[in-house]
Amino acid sequence: MPDSIHANARSVRVSRIALYVVLLLAVLFYLLPLIVMLLTSVKSMVDIRAGNLISWPEEFLLDAWVKAWSSACTGVSCEGVGSFFWNSFQITLPAVLISTFLGALNGYVLTKWKFRGSDIFFGLMLFGCFIPFQVVILPMAQTLGWLGLANTTTGLVFVHIVYGMAFTTLFFRNFYVSVPGELVSAAKIDGAGFFTIFWRIILPLSTPIFVVCIIWQFTQVWNDFLFGVVFSGGDTQPITVALNNLVNSSTGVKEYNVDMAAAMIAALPTLVVYVLAGKYFVRGLTAGAVKG
Repeated sequence: MPDSIHANARSVRVSRIALYVVLLLAVLFYLLPLIVMLLTSVKSMVDIRAGNLISWPEEFLLDAWVKAWSSACTGVSCEGVGSFFWNSFQITLPAVLISTFLGALNGYVLTKWKFRGSDIFFGLMLFGCFIPFQVVILPMAQTLGWLGLANTTTGLVFVHIVYGMAFTTLFFRNFYVSVPGELVSAAKIDGAGFFTIFWRIILPLSTPIFVVCIIWQFTQVWNDFLFGVVFSGGDTQPITVALNNLVNSSTGVKEYNVDMAAAMIAALPTLVVYVLAGKYFVRGLTAGAVKG
């Protein structure tokens, strides 16, 4: 009996070690592009030419980061990606907040204040989640032209709100289904109205799904390139468009360290969001998975 117990323990230990090795290899595989970018961004061009992609820098330099931020050429101008970085914040923050709030309202109405045809309305909203970006480019461009918002930051924010609202509505609707209807019914009996119930009962319960929507929308809007390149122009472009222009600019020697530094600058906000709030994203997704 003791021998079999030891054998089982040894088997479990070997299996666990094998699992950890596989997971470690997977982590290294997925982190390798980030490691290459980071190492390249702190090398000099001489160091890059003399070594290989994953070689350790002879000297850690931040010159490439400074140039990428303030003086790298992004097309015809050579003012770096700094201004475009702030453009992305001006686009992302209002788009995320407004689309998330509207999604919360829509989800609240579709679950607690149903009306005739509400299921059809939700079906149409859900259909919007599966419409490819390319399909909405021409009608959206025409709409922005009618509204006088073409090639403006406000116009690009409007595009992201409209496109993102289908996803946020889906998230909130599925979460609010798990909120007991008796809470709303009791509040109605006590004389609470539409917005009173929303502000005082529904919103305090919605923190997990708000985190999910904010992370989702922030990532989608910040990383967007297609809408940015089509619906913005000149000084209103987001950093993804500026990064593309920088990488494809051919003025003088190709500076791979500057390209990688600019890519790291563009990726930092989403990396920070996922590192700090990634666990809350998973918790929020599962919070409304079981109907209460």
